[in-house]
Amino acid sequence: MFSNKAKHSIAIFAALIVLTATVSAKTLVAKQAFGHTPEGTPVDFYSLKDGKIEVGIMTYGGIVVSLRVPDRNGKLEDVVLGCDSVEKYVAQTAHFGGVVGRYANRIAHGTFQLDGHTYSIPKNDGDNALHGGPIGFDKVVWEAKQIPDGVELTHVSKDGDQGFPGTLTAHVRYTLSTGALRIGYSATSDKRTVLNLTNHSYFNLAGQGNGDVLGTVLEIDASRMTPVDAMLIPTGELKSVEGTPFDFRKPHKIGERINADDAQLKLGHGYDHSFVLDHPSGQLAEAAEAYEPNSGRILKVLTTEPGVQLYTGNFLDGSITGKEGRVYKARYAFCLETQHFPDSPNHPKFPSTELKPGQKFHSVTVYEFSTRAD
Repeated sequence: MFSNKAKHSIAIFAALIVLTATVSAKTLVAKQAFGHTPEGTPVDFYSLKDGKIEVGIMTYGGIVVSLRVPDRNGKLEDVVLGCDSVEKYVAQTAHFGGVVGRYANRIAHGTFQLDGHTYSIPKNDGDNALHGGPIGFDKVVWEAKQIPDGVELTHVSKDGDQGFPGTLTAHVRYTLSTGALRIGYSATSDKRTVLNLTNHSYFNLAGQGNGDVLGTVLEIDASRMTPVDAMLIPTGELKSVEGTPFDFRKPHKIGERINADDAQLKLGHGYDHSFVLDHPSGQLAEAAEAYEPNSGRILKVLTTEPGVQLYTGNFLDGSITGKEGRVYKARYAFCLETQHFPDSPNHPKFPSTELKPGQKFHSVTVYEFSTRAD
């Protein structure tokens, strides 16, 4: 169970300490202190409640700390992995629930070129930069303000931050309404830069820490995927999923083919690959759907992004004790990270991730929850 400190910080749905507004007919938004970073920066926790769905978000990393949704019998479970204190979030490297950037996923050798200049990002994944470098957006405290149905987070990343060019101002809006958590991303920069933002929530629809996700049934609206090399960097090919374990155009259990004799699965130790979505980039459309048969919970993911990274928690190894003292083992969760393709700055044929002065980046992802009777 949570420590007394954690209970005081997280269990605000039962007793809302600071009710800041009833910002719509149904959604309640509350704010309270959650703790401090090791440097002493205060961290706040926002709770959003709409009907039976409850979401907790903190200003450190823009992290989705908790996401409680009912099963087919109305029983609430927290369906995202995470920690019970700021200190533990600072220490972990799994990126639980955070807003990752400036560049989500991998950049090969930590370098890319733009306007004839070579930029170097600190390497934190072997020879690669991962999720924006050692101090990415999920490792900073965001400014926050309440908005109708949710909270808006803002972070200003200065020119040269983690090696990226341009002063970037990013906004992330979390709103909860009618059974769906909507995440709206926007950003501007004063120099040409690259940008790839996503949320890195780890889902287990049976409840966080309640065993592996191999029995979860998954569909992904993608006819192609991006094969990777031994360093999990895309080769540049957009490969058909036809006849491979990556074909989720029809429902398959995650564990059905995860141990197949497939070179790509061996490289990723399971699924850790970007899928090329079939809908046009920029159009909000369904990307994936996950169904957990025992609970009846359904997660539908919609996005305007061109890709979604499926990661099956292959590198969780039991060394992390998460919320309620639950130990997270390999394949105890899956991620559906809506984003541009990994290493796009080094692949001119991939959709561009450049953001120029005067342009405004905008992206939307929706996590929609429901249940199935059988």
